[in-house]
Amino acid sequence: MPRAESSATSKPRSASFTPATHRRGSNVHDRHALTARIAGLGTCLPDKILTNKDFERMVDTSDEWIVSRTGIRERHVVSEGESVATIAVEAGKRAMADAGVEPEEIELLVLATATVEQPIPATSAIIQPALGIKNATCFDIAAACSGFLYAMHVARQFIITGEVKTAMVIGAETLSRYTDYTDRATCILFGDGAGAAVLQAAPAGEGILRSALHTDGTYADFIQMPGGGSKYPPNVKEHIDARLPFIKMRGNETFKVAVRSITEVCQEVLAGAGVAADKVDLFIPHQANLRIIAAVGERLGLPPEKTYLNLEHVGNTSSASIPLAMREAIDRGVLKRGDLVLLAAFGGGLTWEDRLRLSWPGQPVRGDGERPRGEVPRGAGRVRPRRRRARRVPL
Repeated sequence: MPRAESSATSKPRSASFTPATHRRGSNVHDRHALTARIAGLGTCLPDKILTNKDFERMVDTSDEWIVSRTGIRERHVVSEGESVATIAVEAGKRAMADAGVEPEEIELLVLATATVEQPIPATSAIIQPALGIKNATCFDIAAACSGFLYAMHVARQFIITGEVKTAMVIGAETLSRYTDYTDRATCILFGDGAGAAVLQAAPAGEGILRSALHTDGTYADFIQMPGGGSKYPPNVKEHIDARLPFIKMRGNETFKVAVRSITEVCQEVLAGAGVAADKVDLFIPHQANLRIIAAVGERLGLPPEKTYLNLEHVGNTSSASIPLAMREAIDRGVLKRGDLVLLAAFGGGLTWEDRLRLSWPGQPVRGDGERPRGEVPRGAGRVRPRRRRARRVPL
């Protein structure tokens, strides 16, 4: 937190006075001297599961069709009594336990979600008491599937400038509450979940090495939820009848932009960090679509075994996607302390971000090594070589 000056030693500030945190070359502001590292990770997946067989009974589709086009076989969804707040709180508590920090140590909470608990107040404020983080400044970020990485970028800036020492970032979504289960093109894609990370200050080279964020609003209608805002208020029957409060997606156009944008931002971050692609130990992309992930990996020259996949059993969880995959990769021993990891996300806005980082927590969420309920992965792991994958999921 900002330190108060002593009245006995402070001097009048002249017009040319520059605060220490903003002086050129200052250790607090110099990005080459300080960064942020992940001290702990926690996740939460609802117990209820929707399989592709369930969708065969709901819309005109089949398990084979869904798998061949997305790579998804099942997804978790919230039940009655659960909400984005309840799963976010559970993930946050597990992240603090994994980091070994007390709630009072958290000075900042940045929550990324597109599926808020309610319009006012911010969901981060709603969950603050349940997390016990009474000393934390809280606010939300809405960047859709890129939200978690956007939130990490913001929290990292607070740490770099010395504003806070310990921050929490959460990505949580209940997309099932905004999914049109009569639209076979979108209802098969989305799942619910939450992931949280505790960030702390670290010397440069030990945590987040490089990041890049981009937005292009000319593609705003590619992925959208048009109803529920001031343009199409939720209390108008015609808007409900037109299915406006549900997620809409222009799939083919989104695919093309996603592949190009993710590839370019990954190349930008790697070049900025002076790291060759073959030095990356693991690539963890947003788990949206198997064909997008495979196409990006191929363009980056990353072998399939260096790409981590878990969308087969969680689907597209938007802002929760990256932390869910990271936690699972750690629990399975795929992601290890000191690994060089490339993270990339792409979402509505359109927004996209890439992040190169290393230094990971090495322990499972629970000290006894048991995974919390709802987190046992099935069929998760690295991307299989194209020859083997092609027999199961045509690209």
